[in-house]
Amino acid sequence: MSKWFKHALTGFVLAALSFTVLAAKDIKMATTTSTENSGLLKAILPQFEAKYGAKVQVISVGSGKAMKLGEAGDVDVLLVHARPDEDKFMAAGHGVDRRDVMYNDFILVGPKDDPAKVRGMTDVIAALKKIQAEAAPFISRGDDSGTDKMEKSYWKTVGIEPKGAWYVSAGQGMGEVLTMSASKQGYTLSDRATYGAYRGKTDLDILVEGDPKMFNPYGVIVVSNLKYPDINIQGARAFADWITSAEGQKAIADFKVDGQQLFFPSAKK
Repeated sequence: MSKWFKHALTGFVLAALSFTVLAAKDIKMATTTSTENSGLLKAILPQFEAKYGAKVQVISVGSGKAMKLGEAGDVDVLLVHARPDEDKFMAAGHGVDRRDVMYNDFILVGPKDDPAKVRGMTDVIAALKKIQAEAAPFISRGDDSGTDKMEKSYWKTVGIEPKGAWYVSAGQGMGEVLTMSASKQGYTLSDRATYGAYRGKTDLDILVEGDPKMFNPYGVIVVSNLKYPDINIQGARAFADWITSAEGQKAIADFKVDGQQLFFPSAKK
């Protein structure tokens, strides 16, 4: 074995060990409440942590707040679902890598007696018009989350600013809003995954689904180490690599609640 080859091999091994050690530091991840409330993270993170010897510290907030944490350099990596804002985040230089991870969809849920008579509709805009016309209780996330942003975009398309006693801006996560909707016998927009996890606790029905406007993609973003040199860039990249790898994508696909798959892998090969 030549000296050059030995030197190159030693350098490669040291680099690999260095990456492993740095990746093994705690990784701070800000993510939307749907990945936490649905049980997805509890199911998949142990696989990543066991492989890399790293602990992922999860901060579960709305996607808007998660990106604010990224903009401040307070976290290493994001797992969010607000694509227009994700693109703005990247364009502003706050992130160095964004990748598609998975998708599901939004659904409009409400009480079984459905006072606004929207059951079976596939046009979410028309359904919201009926809810507003009926002044049926509607519980909004009101927390700058991806779900909240999508709901607000629907109302903008409807052409009204929702307000009045019938419309409640909760400022809460999806699980809390589903619970509140059940107690008030009201409607809300939910991601399908969190609804699946809370269905047995709320007795709310899926009333509107299948509208292409309700598509809900998720992305992973590595926060910029150029702006924030102290972040764990190796750990963030390791997580982004893993969750978009065949192993990570299988872990997502294998996650089910009551036998139903709630997230669908979408990482590009």
